[in-house]
Amino acid sequence: MDAIPSTMAAMNPPSEHLRVQVIQRLADVPREDWQACAQTSESHTPEPFLSWDFLEALESSGSATAHTGWQPLHLGVFSETDELLAAMPLYLKNHSQGEYVFDHAWADALHRAGGRYYPKLQCSVPFTPATGARLLVREGADAATLHALMVRAAIELASKVEASSLHITFPTESEWQALGRLGLLQRVDQQFHWQNNSYAGFDDFLAELSSKKRKNIRRERRLVQQAGISFEWVTGSNLKESHWDFFYRCYLDTGSRKWGTPYLTRQFFSLIGERMAEQVLLILCRRGNREIAAAINFIGAHALFGRNWGCVEDHEFLHFEACYYQAIEFAIAHGLTRVEAGAQGAHKIARGYVPSLTYSAHWVAHEGLRRALQDYLGREREHVEAHLHMLLEHAPFRKDIHLASC
Repeated sequence: MDAIPSTMAAMNPPSEHLRVQVIQRLADVPREDWQACAQTSESHTPEPFLSWDFLEALESSGSATAHTGWQPLHLGVFSETDELLAAMPLYLKNHSQGEYVFDHAWADALHRAGGRYYPKLQCSVPFTPATGARLLVREGADAATLHALMVRAAIELASKVEASSLHITFPTESEWQALGRLGLLQRVDQQFHWQNNSYAGFDDFLAELSSKKRKNIRRERRLVQQAGISFEWVTGSNLKESHWDFFYRCYLDTGSRKWGTPYLTRQFFSLIGERMAEQVLLILCRRGNREIAAAINFIGAHALFGRNWGCVEDHEFLHFEACYYQAIEFAIAHGLTRVEAGAQGAHKIARGYVPSLTYSAHWVAHEGLRRALQDYLGREREHVEAHLHMLLEHAPFRKDIHLASC
């Protein structure tokens, strides 16, 4: 592999005054500069997963590093006065774990054709299947020009580091459309999100469900309550290291059963507790005085993002209560418009979570694989969208409730 360049002259740069630089440690970027690129125009603060606090914590905690197969190679676009105008969270990867957009079949196809799929470049938030901006641009800058510049620079970087491909996962729909116009392959998938229809309380939400589904949810919640389990919402300054000690115990148990080695280190949770506690919600579950389970969520400007959970005691329906119903209760209480409960899980639809499209865009160097994928992805998009509409028709809401995907 060639040495990783620190500064790159991107193809057809729009101005000789712009400089594209590879950033191998986010700690080398001033926090306020990254935040200025990542912030949203509405809230003037980044969504939690795009913040310097979150992404740098992944690196400095040892969770997303070259050792774990997530080597940071972020791109930054700088003005002639060294102002960071745009950025792209980018990683060199030697596996396809922790991405939630599955390309194992692609890797196998290239291997059978005599090619090498790894390493590849991944533009994403590690271990986080949440939609958000991936091409971060400072307010007032020329977004379209900078988007094109970063994509071209990322493809040039892929060549320099001998990567087979570039994958931009969970971008916004508008970014996805722009990436398609720039020639990248387009892919869609789906998740299940809960939508807040200006509910005053959980019962208002239940009232919009069919009678059968409403009774089923009430039964599940009642059985958890009858088991003597109570819940506490812990956030902000109330988060203590003891909470993280217990949560990490739960996280390790779930991780070891589901995917072997858990991705996130214990230090990561301490760092986010120090840096962004107001954007963290820990749902703590107790039976009597004993802590038995916990679920971590992140609070965005308009959404609650459910991420990880675990338990040290198994109870029927506890997972649904801790991860879905408590999240709904919190979103209603705090005026959030939706809950994103993570990847996969068609069982969520019976609990009021409706299907929503997610997006990814891909560049593949191998011409034969690229042609095959272009044909395949067109058919896959049609299938995913048809399946989404079918699921909406079988959603658990009353027939008089107008329902659309998120």
